[in-house]
Amino acid sequence: MKSLFELSLALILAVAPATVLAQSADSVPIAGSVHAPPGAKAIPLYGKATPGNPTDEIESRFMGRETILRNITYPTLTPVLPDPKKATGSAVIVAPGGGFMFLAMQNEGWRVAQTLADRGIAAFVLKYRLNPTPRNDDAFMASVVAKMGEVSRNNGRASQISDPWATEDALAALKLVREHAVEWRVDPRRVGVIGFSAGAITAMNTVLEANSDAARKTQGPDFIGYIYGPMGKVDVPKDAPPMFAALAMDDPLFGDGDWSVASAWHAANRPVELHVYQAGSHGFGLGRPGTTTTMMIDEFVAWLDMQGFLNAKARP
Repeated sequence: MKSLFELSLALILAVAPATVLAQSADSVPIAGSVHAPPGAKAIPLYGKATPGNPTDEIESRFMGRETILRNITYPTLTPVLPDPKKATGSAVIVAPGGGFMFLAMQNEGWRVAQTLADRGIAAFVLKYRLNPTPRNDDAFMASVVAKMGEVSRNNGRASQISDPWATEDALAALKLVREHAVEWRVDPRRVGVIGFSAGAITAMNTVLEANSDAARKTQGPDFIGYIYGPMGKVDVPKDAPPMFAALAMDDPLFGDGDWSVASAWHAANRPVELHVYQAGSHGFGLGRPGTTTTMMIDEFVAWLDMQGFLNAKARP
């Protein structure tokens, strides 16, 4: 069983970039901004029917380091598009993590999206709805620790981390990208999701939900990136999309040596690739310096290429 300290630290690591953690917190300013790259504009996920209110949202500094967003009730999708000369036609919805209590928008959102766009992949940062947290930052941190204590008492099971609306919002994001495929110059047959931690849970749920609700005929992702999500076994749909999974051995949440989710994908004869890094902890985002987790995003892109998702002619 993971200690409360380990689990609380895991959430801290999820939003504190490796470059900051490697130095003195007193001497290093917050890296980047919570806002999207210049020129990018957030799109209300459900148009005029989008629920909630943008003013509910709170911007906080987590442990005095990265800026995070919480109390999100108004979901949006922000395109971060590649140079048309480099565009591959592939699209990835980026789902940051944060235990469904906040979103690590810098570490697992904007940086990831810009990196994918630099490699010719259209990226769309999903700001999904979250569980409410206290407005006061100290009370918020107390609520995070309390939630991690609950997870600890239940052996770190993902079922203890509730997803209020994230799956619904992710499926809506997939639909929105496909509807605007011509405008954003993407192939509607090559739209996937990459999720980190709670975002990985969300990515997985888009697959399970899309395949369990035949009445809605919801179209799930064409592929998923499952980055430091829970590794327990799932019931794999017969037409599950290809999955790229990555985790560090020393992940204090899920690095217990159980890779059942990847084994289940393989047993179902569905394409799957698993990368297990020696070190990197939880929340390494684009990689923790001094570890091979820094290779993750390039390995993900290489895997997309191997599957044919970066080449329209390679897809049936």
